[in-house]
Amino acid sequence: MRRDILHHGADSLRYEIREIVAAAETFGAQGREITWENIGDPVKKGESPPEWIRDAVSELVRVPDSWAYCDTRGVPAVREFLAEAVNRRGGAQVEPDDILFFNGLGDAVAKVYGMLRREARVLGPSPAYSTHSSAEAAHSGYEHLTYALDPHDGWMPDLDDIRNKVRYNDSIAAILLLSPDNPTGAVYPEEVLEEIAGIAREHDVFLIADEIYANVVFNGQPRLHMSEWIGDVPGIAMRGISKEYPWPGARCGWLEVLNRDRDPAFSRYVDSLLAAKRLEVSSTTLPQMSIPVVMGDPRYPGHLDRRERQFAARAAEIEEAMAGCEHVIMNRPGGGFYFTVVFRDGVLRDGRTLPIEEPEIRRTVEALAEGVKPDKRFAYYLMAKTGIVVVPLTGFQSTWPGFRATLLETDDERRGWIFRTLREAIEEYVAG
Repeated sequence: MRRDILHHGADSLRYEIREIVAAAETFGAQGREITWENIGDPVKKGESPPEWIRDAVSELVRVPDSWAYCDTRGVPAVREFLAEAVNRRGGAQVEPDDILFFNGLGDAVAKVYGMLRREARVLGPSPAYSTHSSAEAAHSGYEHLTYALDPHDGWMPDLDDIRNKVRYNDSIAAILLLSPDNPTGAVYPEEVLEEIAGIAREHDVFLIADEIYANVVFNGQPRLHMSEWIGDVPGIAMRGISKEYPWPGARCGWLEVLNRDRDPAFSRYVDSLLAAKRLEVSSTTLPQMSIPVVMGDPRYPGHLDRRERQFAARAAEIEEAMAGCEHVIMNRPGGGFYFTVVFRDGVLRDGRTLPIEEPEIRRTVEALAEGVKPDKRFAYYLMAKTGIVVVPLTGFQSTWPGFRATLLETDDERRGWIFRTLREAIEEYVAG
């Protein structure tokens, strides 16, 4: 074309979690049974929301307003319910107008980064969740700025790394954190969160906390929300129902804007998010309307507790399966749907393979694995040999080689097979 029409950040839009699907589909077409461990959809893995939640949603379909547009910010009664829930926790307080709904957190993430000045950067964790890192890089036109998470310290943030990068790079306007973290499964203690808030306060930047898994914690970890630890720092908490009900297909997420009145520039920025949302009229109405009905039901706390026990048991299973494997580091997850395995230095030497009996599949994996990063090579051979699809850790903008898989399989026997097979494949691959 006579003009360059490509956005300056287009090359940064990468989503390894989905991109690896194309390779898996190739192996599937060649006869390998595929086990999808690449994406956090509990429903696809066999977990249905409890019948009482499905009944509540079914009844809302009969309410005429559920078929209509709602206010741009979201359904007023729902925003009032959520604001009251925030304020009951103590800490930073909000008004209903501080709640802003989007069509899933993917939509919210795109707006949060897209409405920043190009020169204003967001410092995020590494390993990084692809939706955030790609959106930040695309908005700026540069590689995503990151701070380190340390697998030798339970994937805790390197606070000195955060402090130094914020201090010496004045383009950084915000700090992003995910707790529970995706992909690592780490849950940050309150004192770590408060120290990050202190860094933001000292250097006059705002905070973004992706809290989509805030109520999916286990192993004794607390359900901490940003409003409880942020103090007087301006911030945005990202919440949703996709992981809690679970209802990922609802595409229903919201922002909780905290301490908006503390900074006029931050307040104007929040106004721009609302203005961008007005161009879309509103977000989907029915899923919003379900929130007071479901979360306000006396059965909801028990629902969260049951899932806490369920995921705690599965975290213990994968920890047992990997126990004593000298080739990897695996921290027992404390929240979310995932666990992350890191290969120790020197383990993934060049030319490693797994034996593949089928000639067609062997030729395919040899071609795919040529010239890729070592952990992606392992992921391809794992797929070709076993059909298990994991996400290479370097796909999360990580310097640590490894992979992420899920705790979502509901069939106990099949989940046991997945965990055992991962361990066996690691041992065989390293020995080969």
